[in-house]
Amino acid sequence: MTVQNETVRLTVAQALVRFLSVQYTERDGVRQRLIPGAFGIFGHGNVAGVGQALLQNAVDPADGEEALPYYLVRNEQAMVHSAVGFSRSRNRLQTFACTASIGPGSTNMVTGAALATINRVPVLLLPSDIFATRRPDPVLQQLEDPRSPEVSVNDAFRPVSRFWDRITRPEQLIASLPQAMRVLTDPAETGAVTLCLPQDVQAEAHDFPLELFRERTWHVARPVPEPAALERAADVIRSAKRPLLIAGGGAIYSGASAALAAFADATGIPVADTQAGKGALPADHECAVGGVGSTGAASANALAAQADVVIGVGTRYSDFTTASHTAFADPDVRFVNLNVASFDAAKHSASMLVADAREGLTALHAALEGYRVDEGYANEARTRTEDWARVTAELTHPGQGAPGGLPAQVEVFGALNELMGAEDVVINAAGSMPGDLQALWRAAGPAQYHLEYGYSCMGYELPAAVGVRLARPEPEHQVVAIVGDGTYQMMPTELATIVAEGLKVIVVVLQNHGFASIGALSESVGSQRFGTEYRMRDDSGRLAGEHVGVDLAANAASFGVRTVSVDTIADFREAYTEAAAADDATVIVIETDPVGPNPPATNGWDVPVAEVARLESTRAAYAAYAELRARQRHYL
Repeated sequence: MTVQNETVRLTVAQALVRFLSVQYTERDGVRQRLIPGAFGIFGHGNVAGVGQALLQNAVDPADGEEALPYYLVRNEQAMVHSAVGFSRSRNRLQTFACTASIGPGSTNMVTGAALATINRVPVLLLPSDIFATRRPDPVLQQLEDPRSPEVSVNDAFRPVSRFWDRITRPEQLIASLPQAMRVLTDPAETGAVTLCLPQDVQAEAHDFPLELFRERTWHVARPVPEPAALERAADVIRSAKRPLLIAGGGAIYSGASAALAAFADATGIPVADTQAGKGALPADHECAVGGVGSTGAASANALAAQADVVIGVGTRYSDFTTASHTAFADPDVRFVNLNVASFDAAKHSASMLVADAREGLTALHAALEGYRVDEGYANEARTRTEDWARVTAELTHPGQGAPGGLPAQVEVFGALNELMGAEDVVINAAGSMPGDLQALWRAAGPAQYHLEYGYSCMGYELPAAVGVRLARPEPEHQVVAIVGDGTYQMMPTELATIVAEGLKVIVVVLQNHGFASIGALSESVGSQRFGTEYRMRDDSGRLAGEHVGVDLAANAASFGVRTVSVDTIADFREAYTEAAAADDATVIVIETDPVGPNPPATNGWDVPVAEVARLESTRAAYAAYAELRARQRHYL
């Protein structure tokens, strides 16, 4: 029976919710909901529109309408981070919708939108907008732009969205929604999808075609390599004497771990990883050589410096991966880039292989039949990796330190790396921790290591833990968010969401009384850790007095979370074991040494230093910076 000419009268918000409830993705025969739920905070911009529609969906759904559960969060930026954490854990095949009120509620999501788009992770943002009719213009929280009454604060989403639209007429929804779903399910073009919804239009009724609300399945493609491009790429790799493969996030999102292991087994090519790609090849694989780039392992960086062919799989080559264009030092180095996005495949004048990572690796494996690196090179890679493993062990298990001395954060990471299983998830984003983790963490598989280092956004970890736990509800799998005191103070509020939803999450808070990462960076550029510690003002008016006495454990406990403070690594291990066995969330607070020790730097990062200065520390730092600049190059 056809329903092509039948209509149903709904508000724009009701039509939106009904449409989203019946969208599915499919890849490799696995079909699942594209939008399984909505995060939100209601205000005068959406409470009568999207809010009413979500309520109606919950208590009186229409025939064929699926449930779209609503999750009340505490911060709009945080809910976008939660959606990103969820989507990453589902390999970008599912995500959440995020609804916010007009003005500050909506613009709070801009940071989250930037994070999603930079990391190529799909999220659906539904910021409320001012009146399309302009009848009560200007309304509360409206930006008045003298140049154009069409402009609202939601225009700030344009540069950080992969798709942006403002629905000023109900019928526009019919054309815009399929376009939005296309971008959400496109592995090459995905990111934040923003549909701005004027508050009056949300509540406006229209006769929508019933056909709009049929179930739709969006098939997520696995593009295969073009034969001529595959032949060119294979020819370049066959000519290599010292090839190095770099696994990026695309290798994980495509589920390419088995294909990557088979490729490495057959060719013997060493495999390094980026922050997003760590674990694509498990750390115990004989070809795994560790993280590469500015915060990478000495093993991978030494191989990168001498590589004659670099094979990038699903990486966008951020400055941390290339060590600001200093990592790959062979004067004749060539690149083969396997990426689903041609934009990334073309970087560094590479031989381009535009394809899904799994399919591309499988095709390369076949095309390189009979090719294997020289055993001497393979042995060198193994020896360098073993040497770095000893450095890692010395840093993470230093033995008995000075009496009363504070443990270094790397000791906490060493304990966690041993205590967490292959299917547990460690979450981190910003500060000095990502550098230590990339250098030292041995990821047992593609699910274990969840680092947001595309935007390196402080405050990501706690809300991301909400999303990861919703994506992976199995109680035997631990979800562990590691934060410093600086990050914790920026966004602790989702602890309330964790409690309200009964989510089993372990939060590890490292108290070091300031921004330890920027303190170290400040020192390296000659700025003497100025303005990076949480201190009271002294008699001279400088922030150099006593530490600010924030009680992080008491703050966490005030949200209703079980909270434990520990002083030693032995106590930390015991607290973690108890937290893992518990049925609900736990916060563990431990004070750590803000000055390390940390892994030795084995590569550079371009942070400009003052060219002239009266401070000797700055002049010395500029000399080192000039040496780094001299090593930079374009890969042409």
